[in-house]
Amino acid sequence: MKSSLLVALRYQAAKPFVFPRSSLLTGQLDSLSTCFWSRPSHQKLAYKFPYLNERKIFKTTRTMAASSEYPAMTTKPRYLTGDKAGLQEFLDKFDVFLFDCDGVLWSGDHLFPGTVETLELLRNNGKQVVFVTNNSTKSRADYKKKLETLGIPSSTEEIFSSSYSSSIYISRILNLPENKRKVFVVGETGIEQELKSENVPFIGGTDPAFLRDVKPEDYKRIAAGDPSILDPEVGVVLVGLDFHLNYLKLALAYHYIRRGAVFLATNIDSTLPNSGTLFPGAGSMSAPLIMMLGQEPVSLGKPNQAMMDAIEGKFQFDRSRACMVGDRANTDIRFGLEGKLGGTLAVLTGVSTKEDFVAGPIKPLAYLDKLSDLLEVQS
Repeated sequence: MKSSLLVALRYQAAKPFVFPRSSLLTGQLDSLSTCFWSRPSHQKLAYKFPYLNERKIFKTTRTMAASSEYPAMTTKPRYLTGDKAGLQEFLDKFDVFLFDCDGVLWSGDHLFPGTVETLELLRNNGKQVVFVTNNSTKSRADYKKKLETLGIPSSTEEIFSSSYSSSIYISRILNLPENKRKVFVVGETGIEQELKSENVPFIGGTDPAFLRDVKPEDYKRIAAGDPSILDPEVGVVLVGLDFHLNYLKLALAYHYIRRGAVFLATNIDSTLPNSGTLFPGAGSMSAPLIMMLGQEPVSLGKPNQAMMDAIEGKFQFDRSRACMVGDRANTDIRFGLEGKLGGTLAVLTGVSTKEDFVAGPIKPLAYLDKLSDLLEVQS
């Protein structure tokens, strides 16, 4: 890979891997414009990210590639529920299955019937299973516990969360100045745990000191850059799903970014499924800041291709023999399409509807009513 920008990273208890040249870094909230790692020979740069190593340059591109680049986007997806022969043919095409979790395996704490048996079927047939989630509220260790509680065997190394992807990006890709390496977190403990695993200092998050109302004197202190309220060592603002979002956190995040901090988001999902309906997602936490700043964050979850490249780099799989399984067109399915995976499989148990997948601009290769329909190959 002479022409590739190789960024060697070592995950905990895992072998080194590289980011191939195809890496994308997207900072859009339901927008389709993206950024990708560019070789240093590029002369014309539309955007240069602050604090980034000079060899790692962003170049903005046009909106999402034309559908002609992705045949599945112009071809009506195949409906496989009830089609035993079609299901077997589909499964035989792939060695690796990347699974979104919420809306595919479960909704909230409700495990969809047949999930355990379906994953067991795939593993018994030699398929590799990887869990890829945009939920930043849990760490990989938390997700392993949840999977095991639900009866799904797993290892930490099989799990990629947006909080993990973000911590890796901050600690191993960003080249922050020595005095600007602290992260201001808008989010939950999952982000904090993964930052700790990478020895990244942080403030905010679940700290009770930030779970309060704004006081009149706070405005003056923030405006003056008082170090007692605006930590001068903060060089990154990382925004994920925050169940305790408040005015103080937004005000501090806004002023940190205005003062030059890097604006990152764990993911751009505007909503999340739970209990059979939708609730505000992590993208809704970033939205007020985007409105205030007129600036979008770099997103480090699906559909960002830096996450795909990290997964490929770790497991060393053939993308043409890999399939992304998800419930959202604009994150899961787009993630697989832009990653040039061999297949994308949608299920109708989450956010996107049949109409979204069949008539929308982002089409999967195939879709099912529910994941457990794959068990029909045994009937």
